[in-house]
Amino acid sequence: IYIFALCLLFVYLLLAAQYESLLLPFPVLLSLPVGVFGSYLALLAVGLDNNIYAQVALVMLIGLLAKNAILIVEFAMAQNKLGQDITEAAIEGARLRFRPILMTSFAFISGLIPLCIASGAGAIGNRSIGTAAAGGMLIGTIFGLVIIPGLYILFAKLEKAMKK
Repeated sequence: IYIFALCLLFVYLLLAAQYESLLLPFPVLLSLPVGVFGSYLALLAVGLDNNIYAQVALVMLIGLLAKNAILIVEFAMAQNKLGQDITEAAIEGARLRFRPILMTSFAFISGLIPLCIASGAGAIGNRSIGTAAAGGMLIGTIFGLVIIPGLYILFAKLEKAMKK
């Protein structure tokens, strides 16, 4: 638990510095629990334990899902700075980043299939890391593409209201 909290804290601090905002990192951070839930759901579905390999996959998953969220949020921020409405910028960001995010996520998941079906010596570790990463990435990507623009709209409008 402590490693995940520390991981989220570092992601928040880096994003707060990058965005020059205390609120805009939250759309990225709040999209991550969905992927973590997907990871645990996948482990449960195939009957694997939450071992050290699954936890390594979770740390990796947090970074990859945060990257996907950052792509959408940064594009929406850039469009908003160019004068586009917050809602339109968020929708446009999700629409234009939709294909690149899906392609990289599904390529990643496809690359994990050999780990998910591993057999032989060390198979439990391979299956744990593969299943946790693939399940989390699948669920996190699908739901993230819907959740992130909505969270961006919420926090961008909140920040705009606080600046007034």
